[in-house]
Amino acid sequence: MSNQQAAVIVVGAGPTGLLLAGDLAEAGVEVVLLEKRAAELSNLSRAFAVHARTLETFDARGLADQVLAQGGARMGSVSLFGRATLHLSELESRFPYLLVAPQYHVEAVLRERAIEAGAEIRYDTEVTGVVQDGASVTVTTSQGEVTGAYLVGTDGVHSAVRQAIGMPYPGEAVLRSLILADVKLDEPPEHNPAIQGAHGAFGFVADFDDGYWRVVAWNHDNQQPDDAPVDLDELSEVTRRCFGTDFGMHSPRWISRFHSDERQVPNYRDGRVFLAGDAAHCHSPAGGQGMNTGLQDAANLSWKLAAVLRGAPDKLLDTYQDERHPVGEAVLKFSGALVRFASTRSRVVEVLGEAGAALGMRVKPIAHRAIGMISGIGIHYGHDKTVGRRAADIGLKDGSRLYEALRGGRFVILDSSVEDDRAVAAASAEPDGLARVVRPDGYIGWAGEDAPEAVAAYLDAHAGR
Repeated sequence: MSNQQAAVIVVGAGPTGLLLAGDLAEAGVEVVLLEKRAAELSNLSRAFAVHARTLETFDARGLADQVLAQGGARMGSVSLFGRATLHLSELESRFPYLLVAPQYHVEAVLRERAIEAGAEIRYDTEVTGVVQDGASVTVTTSQGEVTGAYLVGTDGVHSAVRQAIGMPYPGEAVLRSLILADVKLDEPPEHNPAIQGAHGAFGFVADFDDGYWRVVAWNHDNQQPDDAPVDLDELSEVTRRCFGTDFGMHSPRWISRFHSDERQVPNYRDGRVFLAGDAAHCHSPAGGQGMNTGLQDAANLSWKLAAVLRGAPDKLLDTYQDERHPVGEAVLKFSGALVRFASTRSRVVEVLGEAGAALGMRVKPIAHRAIGMISGIGIHYGHDKTVGRRAADIGLKDGSRLYEALRGGRFVILDSSVEDDRAVAAASAEPDGLARVVRPDGYIGWAGEDAPEAVAAYLDAHAGR
């Protein structure tokens, strides 16, 4: 059995692993991506929603146009429970909508980018063991051993990496016997996507823009094990229970049954091993947060790994836990609250809850927070009013945009008078007198007035050499 060498080993070639590997390869880091599945992309993925913050993340990598070109509906508003509406069109972003794009379309774009950047992807390679010491980590696989400086497990809910390092995954099943299917509809819903909870049942219907509609449904009164047979009649029945109609569904492309857990590891880092995406946290499908949260994990971790490999202090990697674990916890609470409300059996709670949700969405601060959470635009790190906040994609004096300047995994100094070869210096088209350093993940890392010395110190600690 051969022993390959890499600076970073990534396990799991889903969206999270592919974005991470592509980022590292673009930064000049030698990366090997291991995947137990075959190379063929599956169209049976559960994820379909690409939120605004994720599209901004793609834009900062020059990928947004490719993802958008894959097609898919752009939802300027999302109706919740038939009464409350989130107006995503109000987002201050180049992408004020939810894009309906199947996970395999996103994976195709990310895989092409990772390979072009120089990442090595090895399919049909199953992880069977992980051993680390103070200097390296070795992964034993069905195809041999691979040794690297760091390992990132992005290999899903049943993560072999997480199990190999003995990291607990506490939590519980939120819903059992969820039905997932792609079907054709003769009478599509008025709202797209449509979400409705009624009579102890929950339904979700969204257009895949390829002739099929993704349907997720759950019936409190018909709880079955995951391996129990499921057919179109059962799906039609629970859909009618929620919406009063099954929308004329027919010709299923596939139907499956699964259960939804709420789980999160206590630590995203264990020595030289990191966990991201579903390997670190999983939650209900409400709000379409899963794939998006994992992609933001990858965007946060990738530049930090590259920086430490260039000589930045190792403690920078601890900020991955500090920043992303609270976000994962917040997503669990948010999606869990949505699904618990939608699946209530109490008609009184339904009526009062729907009325309260509708009223809440008319209160600007409440609506703003909800839209910011579900889109990812409102997520920030820490409590400072500037540092740790998402940097808006402002126009630059030369006519370009900030997110174009970020491409290539670069830091951007929003002060053209400060020069440092580790960052791009740019001038805002509308300067406000405050200098800023924007991190490669699009968040503000430093802000102040004493720019030259402070910027150099910041980059020493966060960019390496």
